Amino acid sequence: MAEPIKARPTEAGPVETGGSTRVPGEQPQVAKWLVVYTLGRLAIAAALIALLWVLGLPGTPGFLFGVLLAMPVAYLALAPVRTRLTTALVARAEHKERLRTELRGGDDLS
Repeated sequence: MAEPIKARPTEAGPVETGGSTRVPGEQPQVAKWLVVYTLGRLAIAAALIALLWVLGLPGTPGFLFGVLLAMPVAYLALAPVRTRLTTALVARAEHKERLRTELRGGDDLS
């Protein structure tokens, strides 16, 4: 896998980080993608539990089996959202590291 391009704070153009393009200085949208991913997982689990209850698997066994089935379904169905969340987390970590380097007064910003 190719090494992501890191931006220096003085660059003005967009930067590619792990498959998405963002503008330097723009905060990564970690919270937005975390909420989308969490709500997606909950919705998938709720839908599978409801489906199992409608099909006749009662109470706690239906709930537990629905939660168990929700894991692989969410893994497959939410792959694009998980990728964007991971990209946002990497961008935030790089941004924090650049800020730490600037605060230390280091000249190496690569």
